[in-house]
Amino acid sequence: MVEIFLRTLPFFAIIGLGYWAGRSRFFSAEATAYLTKFVFFFALSAMLFRFAATLPFAEIFNGRLIIGYLIGTLAVYLIATMIAWFRGLDIPTAAIEAQCAAIGNVGFLGLPMLALLLTEAAIGPVMLVLAVDLVVFSSLIVILINGGRDGKLTPATLRLIGVGLLKNPMIVSISAGLIWSALQLPVPGPLNDFLTILGGAATPGALFAIGASLAGKSAERIQVAAWLSFCKLVIHPACVAIAVLWLVPIDTFPAAVAIAAAALPVAGNVYMLAAHYGVAPHRASAAILLSTVASILTVPLVIAWVTAL
Repeated sequence: MVEIFLRTLPFFAIIGLGYWAGRSRFFSAEATAYLTKFVFFFALSAMLFRFAATLPFAEIFNGRLIIGYLIGTLAVYLIATMIAWFRGLDIPTAAIEAQCAAIGNVGFLGLPMLALLLTEAAIGPVMLVLAVDLVVFSSLIVILINGGRDGKLTPATLRLIGVGLLKNPMIVSISAGLIWSALQLPVPGPLNDFLTILGGAATPGALFAIGASLAGKSAERIQVAAWLSFCKLVIHPACVAIAVLWLVPIDTFPAAVAIAAAALPVAGNVYMLAAHYGVAPHRASAAILLSTVASILTVPLVIAWVTAL
């Protein structure tokens, strides 16, 4: 446990450095936005494409992992939704809370951390987890928010989902890499070097951007944020563990990666969605801040457990 904690500490230290830079205004909100855009559209996309294109397709695609992770994530999504409804919340607000409970920072934090802690063999399973989050749950929240407001699912909503998926650089880079891998095309040396250099900026850039963005997050609605953080850091990995170890059992290593990915704190894009639609942005902000701080202790615990499986 101590060894795992010490190995995760540098990741959180870079997040902390970014938080200091943002809090002290050494790094402005505008600078943080541009750094995030660079990582999202260029560095992380290069990393994802290179990994997907250079790994054998058979080693990446795992249908049982996708089903198991989907079942576990849907379970915590439904738990958070039902609790929200019992509290009298409307559908859009319940959807934001459910998104906080189920969607972790897999792209910016999980991919670099788990690749280092669990070896590069974890990259394939992490990309599948990321794809499920982006394709299924990013679409689901748009449907719930727009459907909850309009009372029906309109063609405009479906078009919005389709355009959003096509414009998401992580989905595009993973899909392009998987196609490249399935066609068994070699990656030319200069292209591989280009992707390696550009992708190398993803880990420090993403971690620093997480911290800098947290500097602008509020800690309002602490009770709700604590509940949503508990869902994300405890209930979500527990549900995924039940799914991939017993309901849809898969090999130990991909199961461990999926559980570890489920233990990550709330993703920053949940706040962006909440702010875009004007639905509970303060509780999403607080959940991201609180879950990220708490994950300094909870993530090493989960990783220590899954490595012992």
